[in-house]
Amino acid sequence: MEDKHTQAQPDTSDRSYQNRLNPEDQKKVDEFISSGINSVERKPFKPMRMILLLIGVVMVLSIFSQLLARWAGVY
Repeated sequence: MEDKHTQAQPDTSDRSYQNRLNPEDQKKVDEFISSGINSVERKPFKPMRMILLLIGVVMVLSIFSQLLARWAGVY
């Protein structure tokens, strides 16, 4: 005898996966998303450029801090 909770029955009362907007509102949302800043084509993200820039900034700040420490007489 199987328990009715163990059976794989879809929960038809759960409507969270369905669209909650009526068609007019969904049309307005679609128009907004495809207009203005949301429709701007952007250049692809380049992670290597960001890593190199980060390494460069850290090196410059490190050199600057070493020079500042020497100038202030810490070393």
